[in-house]
Amino acid sequence: MTRIGTSDLDVRPLNLGGNVFGWTADEAASHAVLDAFVEGGGDFIDTADVYSAWSDGGAGISETIIGTWLAKSGKRDQVVIATKVASKEDRKGLGADNIRKAVDESLQRLQTDRIDLYWAHQDDKDTPLAETLGAFDELVTAGKVRAIGASNYSGARLTEALETSRREGFASYVAVQNHYNLVEREEYERDALPVVEANGLASLPYFSLASGFLTGKYRPGQLADSQRQANAAAYLDSPRGPRVLEALDTAAAAHGVDVATVALAWLRSQPTVVAPIASARTVEQLPALLASMDLELTSEELSALDHASR
Repeated sequence: MTRIGTSDLDVRPLNLGGNVFGWTADEAASHAVLDAFVEGGGDFIDTADVYSAWSDGGAGISETIIGTWLAKSGKRDQVVIATKVASKEDRKGLGADNIRKAVDESLQRLQTDRIDLYWAHQDDKDTPLAETLGAFDELVTAGKVRAIGASNYSGARLTEALETSRREGFASYVAVQNHYNLVEREEYERDALPVVEANGLASLPYFSLASGFLTGKYRPGQLADSQRQANAAAYLDSPRGPRVLEALDTAAAAHGVDVATVALAWLRSQPTVVAPIASARTVEQLPALLASMDLELTSEELSALDHASR
């Protein structure tokens, strides 16, 4: 178990992404994935009120599907649930009134009385940080939310938010959720990581497998038929992409595991990272993700991956 920053939340080092629920995985498939995830030792589930606005189910469908699973399975106390506010079309931004309404709507869809980790999905520079953090503090005091996090914040804005919480005595962000993986390192490591490290925060990166590229199913002359093909295939056009795949292949062969397992294990080993986010639309995709929680790469393998990804 790993502690999420300065919170009292302890999780296994893998965060199951709920962005596919109601999109590429219907309710039955999503419930099967959630069952298998918990049975396989996972306990941390990530979603957002806006998931999956781009699907036929519309915004809120991911939370709804997780909620019906929680009600059916009776496993609410066995899992840590994270969701987000600020991006849903009718709940844009981080104004206090919007946050108060959004959290109640998420709680209703999730069929629960509390959200373990509530994210500001993106920065809202039009709303004073004191207003946003004051509203989050109300939710923590009321017991509707256990801890709060900042997603897609720059290092400078994160610093300002932490200082605001200290000055006003408000609940403070305990975690960040930024784009970070073996082929997308520079922005997070240069900007947010120093702030996260200096303040004892946790990093829970999204796009941990680079839209599927780091599963190894996209190769020169070999493209998988999937919703994310265009994004993943773009990494093949840079010298870094094939280099990273080669280093992943070597480590995967040495341990007898999938390429995705190595990619997640590398990310888990990075400073500040507690639980990378990865999604699965089928039960068959889960073993490679779950195996990453226990895979320990050698110093030589970590060095080779580090060199290939720079």
